[in-house]
Amino acid sequence: MGDMRKHVMMTLLDTEQSYVESLRTLIQAYMRPLKQPDSGSIVDPLLVDEMFYQIPEILEHHEDFLEQVAGCVGQWHDRQTVGDLLIQSFSKEDLANMYSAYIDNFLNAKDAVRIAKEAKPAFHKFLEQNMRENKEKQALGDLMIKPVQRIPRYELLVKDLLKHTPEDHPDHTFLLGAQRDIKRLAEKINKGRRSAEEAEREARVIQEIEAHIEGVEHILNPQRKFLRQEMVMEAKTVGGKKDRSLFLFSDLMICTTLKRKSGSLRRSSMSLYSAASVIDTSSKYKFLWKLPLEDVEVVKSSTQATNKESIQKTISRLDEDLSTLGQISKLSETLSFPHQSLDEVIKDLMASVHRELSEKQSLAFSMTFLPTKLEFMTASAESNFVFEFTSPDARSNFEQAFEEAKKKLAMNKDQWDPEFLKAIPIMKTRSGMQFSCASPSHSCPDSGCEVWVCNSDGYVGQVCLLNIKDEPTVEACIAVCSARIICIAAVPGLKGRSVDTCLKSERWFDFLWEQLHISISHSSLELTERPTGPGAELVPFDSDDTDDEDSPSPSSTLQSQASHSTISSSYGSSKDMATETTTQTESPMDGRAMRRSSRGSFTRASLEDLLSIDPEAYQSSVWLGTEDGCIHVYQSSDNIRNRKNSMKMQHSASILCILYLDNKVFVSLANGEVIVYQREAGNFWDPQSSQTLVLGSPTSPVTKMVPVGGKLWCGSQNRVLIINTATLVQEHWFQVGTDSSRCVTCMVAYGQGVWLALQGSAQVRLYHAQTWESLTEVDVAPAVHKMLAGADAIIRQHKAACLRITALLACKDLLWIGTSAGTGAGTLKAPLVPMGSSHGHTGHVRFLTSIELPEGFDMNFPPPTTDPTVDGNLQRRDSARRRASAHIPPKTNHLVISGGDGYEDFRLTNSSETVGRDDSTNHLLLWRV
Repeated sequence: MGDMRKHVMMTLLDTEQSYVESLRTLIQAYMRPLKQPDSGSIVDPLLVDEMFYQIPEILEHHEDFLEQVAGCVGQWHDRQTVGDLLIQSFSKEDLANMYSAYIDNFLNAKDAVRIAKEAKPAFHKFLEQNMRENKEKQALGDLMIKPVQRIPRYELLVKDLLKHTPEDHPDHTFLLGAQRDIKRLAEKINKGRRSAEEAEREARVIQEIEAHIEGVEHILNPQRKFLRQEMVMEAKTVGGKKDRSLFLFSDLMICTTLKRKSGSLRRSSMSLYSAASVIDTSSKYKFLWKLPLEDVEVVKSSTQATNKESIQKTISRLDEDLSTLGQISKLSETLSFPHQSLDEVIKDLMASVHRELSEKQSLAFSMTFLPTKLEFMTASAESNFVFEFTSPDARSNFEQAFEEAKKKLAMNKDQWDPEFLKAIPIMKTRSGMQFSCASPSHSCPDSGCEVWVCNSDGYVGQVCLLNIKDEPTVEACIAVCSARIICIAAVPGLKGRSVDTCLKSERWFDFLWEQLHISISHSSLELTERPTGPGAELVPFDSDDTDDEDSPSPSSTLQSQASHSTISSSYGSSKDMATETTTQTESPMDGRAMRRSSRGSFTRASLEDLLSIDPEAYQSSVWLGTEDGCIHVYQSSDNIRNRKNSMKMQHSASILCILYLDNKVFVSLANGEVIVYQREAGNFWDPQSSQTLVLGSPTSPVTKMVPVGGKLWCGSQNRVLIINTATLVQEHWFQVGTDSSRCVTCMVAYGQGVWLALQGSAQVRLYHAQTWESLTEVDVAPAVHKMLAGADAIIRQHKAACLRITALLACKDLLWIGTSAGTGAGTLKAPLVPMGSSHGHTGHVRFLTSIELPEGFDMNFPPPTTDPTVDGNLQRRDSARRRASAHIPPKTNHLVISGGDGYEDFRLTNSSETVGRDDSTNHLLLWRV
């Protein structure tokens, strides 16, 4: 027993020694040399961090453990205990965290190696040279998989020890405890381990295939799986049939030429996994072409089925003819007159019908076997490929695998792959102009939809109107104030059943709440000055009744189901029916004034008259908040070019955030106050009847406000305050992170979760909307580093050093993350893996916003040009055309718009011709989701 126990311990010591050696090799032979300051020419240092994430920590733990195991074996005796040593090592919470983190990052690490290989040939050389130099001749991939496979080995060793440890031995209880701890650890990392090992197997197979196909490169990708290989004949128009081999992957199809049974095969570099079990290694392959699966379709042949049907009909007709001829023959026998000639004719006829019938039957029989040919059509439609398979079964299996892979790919694509449409440069009218915020303002499809984009250099506040009609165009850039515009909010109009109902109802506020219609309406503005008077009243009207002759014009009663909001307002005045044209007066005392109609006259009239005279008074509005504490409110129908057209409200501190919610507009000021404007009869959004909530202080004002499940979440420093919008009382608060100097800069709600980011941080945190519990934290740095892998080293290091989240947006199952490095998006479906968009800004993302396009509304983008600023992504448009021709229903269109410094296509590394020009120009980038 004792000998066996010592034997198991010697095995543990040997394997642990070898494991520690592998980890040391990873650090000494790979990580340290690659982290040298001068190794930038071989690999991006940020990718190195990704490759060896958690390895130093894991090594440190196992070096301690190895020392203890060696000590234990060195002083071995019969009553020696080992279990206590195992418990001490494997019950540590941080060990479980290290392994979990390593395994969760395993695919990212492998991807970092792949990107580094593709980016610089020097890195490839470095890896090959290192493999030759280490004594086990193990490649980087062989070493990286070891931590994934290590923990299950300890389970087996403990099991062995228990087998040879009697129950009365002092070690028995310890070993049971150790078994429990190691099992718990294994379970914690098991799911990740299985998927990492599977990915590793897939990678080995693809590596092997790469080694067997002459002239193919860079097909290794952690997301890619190999599905099947098929030997086929390609029917060529010139030169007859040619031997080919098709390799089908989860997202790719490769076609090679085939030289059979070569005998002398180029030996693959991977010895650990043999491709012989998945592909035919006895043949030699030469690369011909590869195509993404989304660009290939199977051409369905309908002629086959129709032919088969007509043959069946012919057969049944010939059968009928035969029986008729049989009847004629019987009848002819009853003739007494000599009828030899008739018998001969009947005999001949029957023989002919029989011949025809057997021909048709054998044809029908051969047609019941499946055909062996398959035709593929490519996206470019330049050429179709016809392949003949070895058997009908091989053909149908390949077709089935192909269709399933395409379906799976399409499902994954829908989750996280928005279609990039175009980049629109916004030339600066003054140097130093930067975007600050933006909001859509919806209208009816025929007049297009508009997005208001605010731009400023600190002295002038400018609004650019982006009109999204057939093709997004910037209609105007108009200076609206002499201060920086910090925030913008669109406020929707009211919707009611009819004017009478409201006039009669004393509880119009309740009615209004029921009927509240949130929409985003079209905006080109004039200034709204506001009437007051003894008879002032507010009445909602029904935008569904626009067909009535006496109802407001359609322009005042728009509706659209968008997620961003703007406001329709209605004001009444005194019963004086006359409308007079006078000079405009404004009392500096209370900030209230009269509304000037678009005809330049004041309106003093009852509500009904006001409706007929100036229906524009009922449209939504857009509120702009400035650094000098002023709010400019524009009616959506007004002409924004006339700066006098807005209603102004002056405040004592900068406006940080404006939010419309529950028929109120909340305005957060830099002095810590939140002003609540209410829509009330007689004093529409009147500053006189507003309420002031003191939620913060000048050092911790409310920086962000978001509606979450009927409550208002306010970010003040690193705290979130939850306000009841009906009572305006704070119901709860919680803290985000421990650093109170970092305030909440971005916050967005989606479903049951609220995502937020703190100032200067590259992490986005998720909180539960009801329980306020912290659910997860996601670091966007790895995704951004990946996107920047091909960039200039100095620029890359600078961007990585000061990486932070600058904007958040939730739209259609996607969380969009704007960063100071100009990239980033992730999916909201679990698990959240941030992925960089290949199109982004060179510098900061200043804002993210989205607009829902009305149903059936589709933009006609012009054909792509060589100018990168108007590249509409050629292949995607092709596939969209193919989808249309195949009658696949279009997705509901949301446009996501990001505004920021410069524009970059991250797939084009070192595109020096646009550097400098695009960096300094502000760009709007548009995606369709």
